[in-house]
Amino acid sequence: MTSQAADEPETVVASRRSKLTPEREQEFFDAVLEQIRECGYDSVTMDGVATSTRCSKSTLYRQWKTKPQFVAAALRANRQVRFVGIDTGSLAGDLREVARAAGDWSGRDTKLLQALAHAVTQDRELQQALREALVEPEVCALHEILRRAVERGEVAADQPALEYVPAMMFGILRVRPYLTGEYADSDYLVRFVEAAVLPALGLT
Repeated sequence: MTSQAADEPETVVASRRSKLTPEREQEFFDAVLEQIRECGYDSVTMDGVATSTRCSKSTLYRQWKTKPQFVAAALRANRQVRFVGIDTGSLAGDLREVARAAGDWSGRDTKLLQALAHAVTQDRELQQALREALVEPEVCALHEILRRAVERGEVAADQPALEYVPAMMFGILRVRPYLTGEYADSDYLVRFVEAAVLPALGLT
């Protein structure tokens, strides 16, 4: 056979066959993350995602090789920063807005964090992708909010509680479902900020 396809290296042909549009790729990413939220990481399979998105399993494996690589790519593609841009002019106001923003997405993201909790201890790439997508952007935004408060003189630079604000915010998001069976909504998080975070920073 002398066709052009026959003469080309196999990797080139495979690359052409696996070409996906950004919209189709995002459809795969949305499907796998939603299935993880609903069924847990271990229950999700490439077969299941292929069936729900009406594609062949070979298409998914050609693109991402393994389930952890696929999920890591999905997390990175869905990276969002909710706390960036919050600037009310006061630390108390900023942290209340952080609480409201966190409450708006706590159900979906907390469920995803819970579903991936064990898997990320087994796969470093998946762990890093989770941090890049859901943790580090928000922590950096919180640090910026706190830095501005220090510059305004609202809180001392050596205030010991400053270091623990991200841990307090992420901790309450993770732990409330275990304590009460409910996710931390905006009202609950605002009350938490007022009762625990602000007093820890020496604010009322």
